[in-house]
This record gives sequence, structure tokens and C-alpha cells, in this order.
Amino acid sequence: MPVADYTVHIVDDEEAVRKSLAFMLTVNGFAVRIHDTASAFLDMAPALRNGVLITDLRMPDMSGIDLLRRLQASKLAMPSIVISGHGDIPMAVEAMKVGARDFIEKPFEDQVVVEAIHRAAGFLADQTPADEEVDVIRTRLDTLSERERQVLKAVVSGMPNKTIAYELDISPRTVEVHRANVMSKMKARSLPQLVRMAISAGFAAG
Repeated sequence: MPVADYTVHIVDDEEAVRKSLAFMLTVNGFAVRIHDTASAFLDMAPALRNGVLITDLRMPDMSGIDLLRRLQASKLAMPSIVISGHGDIPMAVEAMKVGARDFIEKPFEDQVVVEAIHRAAGFLADQTPADEEVDVIRTRLDTLSERERQVLKAVVSGMPNKTIAYELDISPRTVEVHRANVMSKMKARSLPQLVRMAISAGFAAG
């Protein structure tokens, strides 16, 4: 969807972060609105159309994940990107489960955010992942060994390496090797991206 057809909404309690992110996105041609609290954004959410949300994870009045839950419950969900300086895989998994399209860890490169927004905006017209994208992800999943699939399922469920090692009765170092192989075969640049890919393709833990 052309950038002129939607607005990027930034929800972050830190003024410096809001302003720097808004400036960068404006320079890149996006229409931007900033909100200093999740509550303030929720108040105007019913009137918003064609928006992409970027929300911080940890905020004093309401967390980014709680914000997504509230939007989902009110049937006001919009394509969302969660950013955090305290990112970890369990948080990424939880964010994806409540509707986030991406989870980006601070500090991040400008282009990473821009690309994430373009991906999220693709859901404004179509609320499901493109069939072609899902097919590519599933083809990559088919290249994983049984052990690699076990490790990926554990990662998607939010388990840390030590827990995965215990559950699979292998060493933490072996888990790291398998996880690196999974990242390579799936062509994932980060663990949050790997989680997003797995969830979009229906590869759930269990």
C-alpha cells in the first residue's frame, strides 16, 4: 500500500524516542502521529482508519502488549510493530500472539523500521499473510531436520536455551548450533523475525 494511504502512529512514553522516530519516518515520506501514552492512543483509536501502530513494550500506564490486547478485544486491531530495549523471545512470542506483525529490539537501524512498516501496511488491505510468503516459509520449514524442528518449536514457545537443552536432553551448546542452523535455513535475520515467520506459517508449539 502506498505510504500516502496510511498513517504511522507512534506510542512511546519517552519524548526523545517519539520525536526522533517521527522525524526519521517523516523524512522517509510517512505521515506520522505521536501519542505519549497507550491510554491516549486508545481514546482516539475508534476514529482511526488505515493506520500502522508502532508501540514501545514497556510503558508506565499500559504495556505495549496490553495495548494490543485492548485493541484486539475492542475489535480495533491494526497492523502493529512492538519495539523494546529489553527484548527477549518470550516477549516476542507474546507480542505476536496478540497481533504484532514485528518485534524490533533497540537499538535498531532506521531501515529495519521502515521495512517493518511496509510489511505491516500490507495487512491493511489483506489481514492474512500473502500466500506466496507463507509458501516460501513453509518450503524453508521443510528443509529443517527433526531436531531443528524441535528446537524451533521450543523457541516459538518462548523457552530459553538452557530449558530447551534440558527438555531435549542435549547440551546448551548443541542447542545454539541447531538454532543457528534454523536461522540460516529460514533466512531469518533475528530471533523475533524467526518467530514471526513461524507463527505466520502456522508453525505453533505443541
